[in-house]
Parts: sequence; C-alpha cells; structure tokens
Amino acid sequence: MIFNNITPSGLFGLFIIITLHLSAQETIEYLPYGQMDSWTVRYIKESFLLGGNTRTLYIVAKNDTIKENKPYPYEKDGSPWCSSNAYAKVCGVEKAAVSVTPEKRGNGYCCRLETTLQTVTAVGIDLKALATGSLFTGQLLDPITLEGCKVPMKAIDMGIPFQKRPTALMLDYKAIIQQDKEMVRATGSTKVAKVKGQDAGEIILLLQHRWEDANGNIYAYRVGTASEHITKSIPNWKNNHRLPVRYGDITNSPDFKSWEKLSKNHFMARNSKGKMVPVQEIAYKENVTPTHIILQISAGCQEPFIGCPGNVVWCDNIRLVY
Repeated sequence: MIFNNITPSGLFGLFIIITLHLSAQETIEYLPYGQMDSWTVRYIKESFLLGGNTRTLYIVAKNDTIKENKPYPYEKDGSPWCSSNAYAKVCGVEKAAVSVTPEKRGNGYCCRLETTLQTVTAVGIDLKALATGSLFTGQLLDPITLEGCKVPMKAIDMGIPFQKRPTALMLDYKAIIQQDKEMVRATGSTKVAKVKGQDAGEIILLLQHRWEDANGNIYAYRVGTASEHITKSIPNWKNNHRLPVRYGDITNSPDFKSWEKLSKNHFMARNSKGKMVPVQEIAYKENVTPTHIILQISAGCQEPFIGCPGNVVWCDNIRLVY
C-alpha cells in the first residue's frame, strides 16, 4: 500500500495537508447586499380613510430614501431582494404593511422578520390580517393591487436569474419560535380564526432550470434544494450556519421533508408576455444548468394569512459556498 512506509505522525501531517488543500479550494461569495447593512427607506402616507398615518417601509438595497407614494424601481438598484413589506393601492386607497425591519448588530445591521397580526381601522371597523415577515429573491409587484392582496403569491415574481452550482448556503441567524399548538388565520376581515398546528421559521433555497412554451406557460426542473425549518427558539446567533445544497432527486433522501417536494403552482413568475403565471416544476434533474435561484427566509412556513404572531427570525451575512 502507498501508506506502508509512512509513520503515524507522517500520516497525520499528510491528512492536515490534504485538509488544508481541500479547504483552500472552497470559495464563499456574498449575495448582493447579503451583509444586510444597506437599506432603502420608503415613507408611505396611508389614505385618510385609514387614518392618514405615515408608515416606514424598508428594502434591502442601496442606502436611499423615497418620500413619496410611488412605485419603487427594483430593477434599477442591483438588489436581488424583496420582502413582505408592501405598498398597496386598491380602489384609490393606499396602505402599507411592515413585517421586515433592519436591526442593529455590532457595527452594522441584520434583518428582522416577524409574524404580526396587523389591524387596519376603516370607518370605525377593525380589519385584521396576519402578516409573516419574509425576505426573498425576486420582485414584488408595486403597488400591490386587489388581486395581490387576496392572493399574495400572485404579487411576487419569485426568483432571479442564476447559473452557478453552490455546494451550500451559509448565513447567520437566530429565532424566537412560539411553541403554541394553535395558530391564527386572519385574511383582512373582522374575524380571526384559530387553526390547529404549530408554525416554524423557514429557510429555502431552490435552483431551477426554467423554460417557457409558446402559450406563455413556465415550466422548470428542480436542479438543487436546500431547506430547513426552525422549530425551536435559538436565542444566540448561529454564525456561519450551513445548509448543504442537494442536487437531483431528493425524495429518497432520509432527511427529505414534505415541503421540499416539487411545486406545481406555489411560486409565480412573469412570463415574456408580461403575465404572472405559476412556475410548474415537473421533475428533478441534476445534470442541467440552473437558470434561476429562489432563496426565501421567513418567520413562518404556513400558507398566506396563517401563522403564529410573535415568531421572529433574524438573518445576516447571506452567502453561497462553492
């Protein structure tokens, strides 16, 4: 054997050399604005019907201030990020929703995502909606229309162009996760319903190979998957936490979870005709080049308007490992 004449100390030294060589091959890259230190501030004056208050919306982007109720030019600032912070204009009524904010961390900032039960008072009537703090790669339609208010996923062009093959997602995070076995459902009416089950924070990375047919339908292969549910509170920062990216069919993996299965219509995207359509994942396929990346970090994992108020996830230093 090749190692017959190597002493134990020599073998240990060889192991160290190999380990250092392998680690030297690793590259870690921040996603644009992934340090969470740069934010655009928007001041939205809500309609007099809702009280006429001025609300502050935050966007992970270049340091900037927007003082008027006007659409935000996401495509011009180079940031891949959007969030559940939203400016809605429905039938002339303007409203802002805030569930994502910057928070001081050391000499910089991190991103705070919180699930809140928000109340809007209109003509003396209290309307309640459950908002889950979420940060994601993509574009939020701005301002949001009536259809987007009813079905939030129709207002999100999810994912951005991306052609690399990372081995892992790396980030810092901590969390407060309520251990209640009951959630709430609030869709913007006067009623708040109880729903059995426990909410959890969520981190998802999907690599997709997308294409569009002649009718404007968007299809995709799932190329790579990384995911994690945060089911318990993590009071101290978990720095440099890694989620390995698994390529190809992961359904037979021992740690496969139901939320990692192929999505037929959960995520939407804008097609070449300018219409929002579902991204229909039809198969796992490892040996193709990704065209898009979906990265989402949320304080909840349920469908829109369902969750547990008080859940909070903080994230910072979002990177990809190669």
